Amino acid sequence: MTTISWDVLRLDPEKETGRITEWIRGALRTFKRRGLVVGLSGGVDSSVVAALAARAVGAGHVLGVLMPEGESDPQSLELGREVAQRLGVSAIVEDITPMLRAEGGYERRDDAIRRVVPEYGPGATCKLVTADAIHTDSYPVPKLVVKLPNESPRPVRLNADVASAIIAATNFKQRTRIMIEYYHADRLRYAVAGTANRLEHAQGFFVKNGDGAADLKPIAHLYKTQVYQLAEYLDVPQSIRSRTPTSDTYPLDQSQEEFYFMLPLNELDLCLYGLTHSVPAGEVATLLHRAPPDIERVYRYLTWQRRSTRYVHAEPLTLEDVL
Repeated sequence: MTTISWDVLRLDPEKETGRITEWIRGALRTFKRRGLVVGLSGGVDSSVVAALAARAVGAGHVLGVLMPEGESDPQSLELGREVAQRLGVSAIVEDITPMLRAEGGYERRDDAIRRVVPEYGPGATCKLVTADAIHTDSYPVPKLVVKLPNESPRPVRLNADVASAIIAATNFKQRTRIMIEYYHADRLRYAVAGTANRLEHAQGFFVKNGDGAADLKPIAHLYKTQVYQLAEYLDVPQSIRSRTPTSDTYPLDQSQEEFYFMLPLNELDLCLYGLTHSVPAGEVATLLHRAPPDIERVYRYLTWQRRSTRYVHAEPLTLEDVL
């Protein structure tokens, strides 16, 4: 007898859309802002947020900002344009490549990689992947995958210092994008809508003062599978709904499953639900047709991740209450 089924992740899309759009309108009244800026990445999360924003305040009060850079997938830009056109919202393209070069984002990352791969240079590509949550008991330390010209991709062991340096340099991308979003929000007296779903928000899979910065986060309470349910209801283009979720951060293709412990996102959703609602790992394992020790490992990974990312959720500290 189990107390969990896939039904726990099902929602009423019409009711949920109404609830979120009413909340968005209330938030804007609180902030005294007249519209919303949404960073359109070509992914399902940002597309759903843009669609909810358009329903909440009207397409004429939503600005989509598309921010490609030299290493992003060209398809992301085209899909972002497609969703903006479908929704009837204004869209602006801001190529952030020159800013990243000026900040040294690419150079700093590549310098860090050369500490473990000295031959890394022009024509080489890379990505970070997280450890396999099912098959290892160790803490999920990122691994570097490098592809040199005319060679196959190969994994490279990282020490903590090099991993931190690569991540720190890569974070320029998210922080530059949020800077652009707030520029447009300030000039229009709009608010910035974040696009993180529950998995990203709860597990701290965002950059502090980067894609974690926003005035409101309309889908932070929704599991990824629930975001897809809303996407279908809101008529997000099929080209976006059927696209394999990607972080689109590194020059080498990186799926979100590689980023999220090498697990299918629907299974990870169920594991996160089970952990949050104190469902025994064995019951989740039965539903997923996996061995209980495997789900116990995933529970440990999720718990570790929550603890290790408390810093990115923390607001600035003050010695005294100053409000």
